Order: sequence, then C-alpha cells, then structure tokens
Amino acid sequence: MQKMSVWAHSDRFAMSFQRNLLGALDAATAGKVIAASADVAMVLDREGVIRDMAVSAPELSREGVEAWLDKHWSDTVTQESRLKVEELLQEAAADAAPRWREVNHPSPRGDSISVRYVAVRAGSVGHTVLMGRDNRLATTLQQKLLQAQQSMERDYARLRDAESRYRLLFRLASEAVLIVDSGSRRVVEVNPAADRLIGGDGALAGRPFARLFAVQSQEAAAALLSVAQSAAAPSGSQARLMSNGREYAVSASLFRLDRTAHFLIRLVPAERGEASLPEGRQKLLEALDRMPDAFVVTDADLGILAMNPAFLDLVRIPTQEQAIGRSLETYLGRPGIDRPVLMETLRTHGAARNFNTIVRTQFLDTEDVEVSAVAASDNGQPFYGFSIRGVSRRDAATAASPLSFPRSAADMSELVGRASLKEIVRDTTDLVERLCIEAALQLTGDNRASAAELLGLSRQSLYSKLHRFGMGNFDSEPV
Repeated sequence: MQKMSVWAHSDRFAMSFQRNLLGALDAATAGKVIAASADVAMVLDREGVIRDMAVSAPELSREGVEAWLDKHWSDTVTQESRLKVEELLQEAAADAAPRWREVNHPSPRGDSISVRYVAVRAGSVGHTVLMGRDNRLATTLQQKLLQAQQSMERDYARLRDAESRYRLLFRLASEAVLIVDSGSRRVVEVNPAADRLIGGDGALAGRPFARLFAVQSQEAAAALLSVAQSAAAPSGSQARLMSNGREYAVSASLFRLDRTAHFLIRLVPAERGEASLPEGRQKLLEALDRMPDAFVVTDADLGILAMNPAFLDLVRIPTQEQAIGRSLETYLGRPGIDRPVLMETLRTHGAARNFNTIVRTQFLDTEDVEVSAVAASDNGQPFYGFSIRGVSRRDAATAASPLSFPRSAADMSELVGRASLKEIVRDTTDLVERLCIEAALQLTGDNRASAAELLGLSRQSLYSKLHRFGMGNFDSEPV
C-alpha cells in the first residue's frame, strides 16, 4: 500500500507539469535539474548512444567517464551488466515505473566502477535520460560488512569448537571437577567423575557447595572459597573436607567467564593424594618445610610456585597465598644487576653456588644473603629452586676483624655491583701493598730496614704502611 501511494504521489507531481503549476521550464533549467539530481547524467538517443552527459562527482571525472560520449551505453559497461542495460532501456521505452539498477563500468585502473542508474523516457523522439549515482562507497561498506560477518562466523565457529572440546574434556576427565558460582556459592556444573566420587546421582548441580560435605566440614568449605576469592595468586587454596565418611583433598581456583566469577573445584580422595608420593620424598618435603634457610621454587619466568615458611619469615610475608604467583625479583636481587648473571649461570651450568646478593622484604628493608640455585624441568617445563641464606652475622664478624678489607682477587670480584669502582680500586691497591710488604718481610726474615730497601721505600714510609695495615709490633724495632 505504501508503494502505491508513493507512485500515486509521483504521478500527481508529473501532472503538475502538464497543468503548468511550476511554470515553463526551458532546456537549460531542465538540464541543471537533471545534472544536480545525480553524480552523472546522460541523454541517450533511440539507439542507446550517449549524445550528451554531465558529471558532477569529481571521483567519476577522475575515472575518465567523459570518454563515454558518442558511445553506445552497453559498450561502456562490463559484460555481466549488459543485460541490465537492455532491461533499463526497454523499461524506459515502455514508460514503466522507473527503478534503480546497479551497473558496473570498467575502470582504466583495472577494477570496476559501480553506478546505480534510473532511466526515464524523455519526450516523443525516443530519447532516454539516465541519472546515475556513484555506488562505490556503498559497495565498500557492503564488502566490509560481509568481511566482518564472515570474521564473526569464523570466530563463532572457533568458539563452538573450543566449547565442544571443553565439554568433551570436562566429561571424560578422570579428575573430579566442579564449577561453582562465586556469588551464590552454588554448584553450576559437575563432571561425571565428581558425581561418581561424591555420589550425587546426577543431582549436584544447583546445590550449595558447602552442603556437599559433612556438617563438620561445611565451615571449612566456605572458608576455602573465601580464601580462593581473596588470594592474589591464581593457584587458589586447598583444604581437607569430609563427605560420606571419606576425606577429600579439595582445591579451589577463581576464574572469570562471561563477566562472572566462578570457582574451579578439584577433588581428590585424601588417601590417593597421600599415596602419590614415596615415603622418602614426603619426608624430604617435610624437611624442606622445617629448614632454617629459605627455600623457594619458581617457574621459568621466576614466578613463585612454592616456598617454605623460612622464606615467608625472610621477606616478612604472613601467608603463602600472598607470595605465590609474584616474581621472585620483587624480593631477591639488585634490580637489573643480579638476575642476568644468576640466570646465565643457571642456563649454562644448571646450578649456581654462594651467589652474594640482597633480599628485600615487603616493607623494603634489605638484608645481605647468599643464594644457591638449581635448574630442573617437569615434563619439559623448566623451573628453578633457590636456597637463600642470610649472611649478615658473618659479614658482621668479618667487619669486626682488624683486617676487614679483601685478601684475594676472588674477594674483590664479589664486590662488583656492591661497591663503586673507585672503592674497589682503592681496596685493590691496599691489597697489593699488603701482599708485597708481607712478601718482603718474609724474604728478609722480618727485618724492616732490609724490607724497606727491598721495596724501594724509606723506613718511615714502611712504618707508616705497617701501622695502617695493623701489621707488626712497634714497641721493638729489629735492626
């Protein structure tokens, strides 16, 4: 009905010219009206040859469309558009209702020019007026829309494939896994292994997570989720819970899905978890936990995976959850100095011993430490173990000695990065002087006059250096 009213309105508008309501339009005015209404306007004779044209779009002028003049219109279009040209001319000759058709013209650059045309019969001599609009912008937008739609369809296909793989792995996994909503703390999804382990008979979904366990374990189950939600580390937390007379080792990790936080819960029977390690290995882990020296395990990027309580005491961190996942560089080593040296040693030799550096607590206090490290791998994934021992007391005892400066080249090399070059050179000079004086005194049987002559020093200069280095007894002077 709407289309009929539009054409009825168009017919009334055409009748207004017959009734001369708009006045007499001369040829120049009619040409301006036609040229202004389109990007390109053409007048075709009875044979379809372009006899006149006007181009108002600069983009089309740059394509050389003026060369179409005096050519048959069908010769200016591509092969697949010739049928549309014939149909447009036939409809105009039959004085049918005009309609827009998309026609492609070959371009000198090798591509095509898309133009939408409408054809109208003009006068009684059989001429046809064509009005065209450059359609390349709309075509470009359509192509971008099509490409975006195809990209979305590919993404949806990948998502569907990933979800299918997830569903398959979730159902076939031998490990018991539950998905729990972080807001309601209710079970959202359960794999068959978890349903068989707890004995839910397929009715675990929708139940409160804490209610899956015995009354005495429900408070611990709620605390497990709270700790996992507040922990900064992605590894979550662990607890031992009772259900149906059995004890389970339960771990919880927080993850986000569809802008909502969920818990990933894993359950393992406690007896299976205890039997997974040999007795000797279990004792070794217990011994590491009780070591007075700090011990920490990191991944290949030095992200902390595990540590003993001594490490927490050393860096002043109250809980393991606050340290797990953070970089060891946060606490260990001078920034930009120690890591390249230590990591290069580990990659080259697989171990490092007695590496002197510093440790920083979370309150930014520093302490001198000695580090021994080892590189290992688990299923092809590298990880590192670090043993950290404080050396403050040993350094204090060394400082209390009257001979507090280094006594060997090895001692001097340890000062690199801990003292300026000027201080190292000064201490090195003192070391060389002391060693030469000791050698001269030994060669001369502790005769200071002979030692001074051997060293090319005056006796007063030698006495001054002996006094500075704290060497010898000055109450009696051998001759």
